[in-house]
Amino acid sequence: MASEFKISVSDDALEILKKKLELTRLPDEIDGAGWDYGAPLSDIRRLVERWKDGYDWRKHEKALNEELPQFTRDIEVSDGHGILNVHYVYKKSKAENAIPLLFVHGWPGSFIEVRKVLPLLTAVEEGHPSFHVVALGLPGYGFSEGAKKKGFELTKYAEVGHKLMLSLGYNEYVTQGGDWGAIITHVMAATYGGSHIKAWHSNMPYISGPPAKTAGDDQSSTSGTESPEYTAEEKLALERMQSFRAKGTGYYVEQSTQPQTIGYSLGDSPVGLLAWVYEKLVSWTDKYVWDDDEVLTWISIYWFSRSGPAASVRTYYEVAHGQSAGMSISLPKTTTPFGCSIFPGELMAVPKAWLVADRNLVFYERHEKGGHFAAHEVPELLVRDLRKMFGKGGPAYEAVSGKDGY
Repeated sequence: MASEFKISVSDDALEILKKKLELTRLPDEIDGAGWDYGAPLSDIRRLVERWKDGYDWRKHEKALNEELPQFTRDIEVSDGHGILNVHYVYKKSKAENAIPLLFVHGWPGSFIEVRKVLPLLTAVEEGHPSFHVVALGLPGYGFSEGAKKKGFELTKYAEVGHKLMLSLGYNEYVTQGGDWGAIITHVMAATYGGSHIKAWHSNMPYISGPPAKTAGDDQSSTSGTESPEYTAEEKLALERMQSFRAKGTGYYVEQSTQPQTIGYSLGDSPVGLLAWVYEKLVSWTDKYVWDDDEVLTWISIYWFSRSGPAASVRTYYEVAHGQSAGMSISLPKTTTPFGCSIFPGELMAVPKAWLVADRNLVFYERHEKGGHFAAHEVPELLVRDLRKMFGKGGPAYEAVSGKDGY
């Protein structure tokens, strides 16, 4: 059974946070370092002072509770992982034939990523589809209970998402995901597609490299940024992806090999957590201007999370060790109709030609602005694409039986 949920951080937890912030010891910094060495000292000092003396968690806690209808539910996970109490946001549209949609976040995000798109997706507007939105808080993130046993890899996250939708009465539904959410919903589409998942959409289509050429293929290839098959925008995106792999994946290596080690810093030091995540919020977005309180609310959800900040980074270890170690993740082919939105600041904005080998690509849109956290940075663009994909005349119109969303 579902239980209504309200965020309610204890006064003791708030007092402990304040004391830890008061005891902060910041490192020095190389002159003129800027962002070359990571999060700048001036930014972190300003945010720490705000968090300690000006930021009002109770104000933002109240706003989150008022804006987001939240629930928890027990989900039994196979292979001895037992029952996990999962937190989720759930808002139904008033449209009679609204489309059930599962929204899945990634790291370093949380359920908060649905905040801006929720009122847009559930809105009832003439000529546009409307959605019943379920935003899953992944196990170990936010207020969802974390896994307690080794081996909680991609199929387990997929199982939790699917069982949550079934428990809400949605035997047929569609999905949307970014970051780990994109990878998890890919596995869901391959595992539960056809009978349950009717279509899926992603703003970070994961693929480790170009599709392999077969004998007789045109050797102009799609393997390098110089290929004439790529547009100018795709070449820029590939250059960004190559730069990210060369200079921005230290976090991935640590979290996929020794998550417990970095977990001590994330779990004990609010400033360590702040710097670790803030660097990603800035460098993974497309010139998005973060308000200090916006950043601190995002970070506070991690700090006050049910299982602690260390639980979320174990996703990387479990996925890497559940398949093969390293950056490459092997994903199954799927024929479930797939839609993709590409944003210029995305880390994995791969060329369109890469997406057709193991996906049934029916919708593709490339944008001129937006980054990794598309639902937060450019919510109107992401929602517009979902409306195009699932609306009348779109490639996934009436994907769910009897649900046209109007």
